[in-house]
Amino acid sequence: MSIDGGSLFASFLVSGLGFVLFEYGRRMKRPPQVGIGLVLMIFPYFVSSVWGMFGIALALVVVLWVALMRGM
Repeated sequence: MSIDGGSLFASFLVSGLGFVLFEYGRRMKRPPQVGIGLVLMIFPYFVSSVWGMFGIALALVVVLWVALMRGM
């Protein structure tokens, strides 16, 4: 696993977004936000590519958005 500046910054960015979603979901008792927030906080440990992290994070946010538009 390579730890360079870009992957470290991307990891902090994605995990920070996950933390915000997790806290919002926990306080508002919203399971979709809690679940996606947890995944966003954890998966950067296993992905070392910057574009991979951003791609997976974007896909998860789209899944969350679709779930919310369908009334979950």
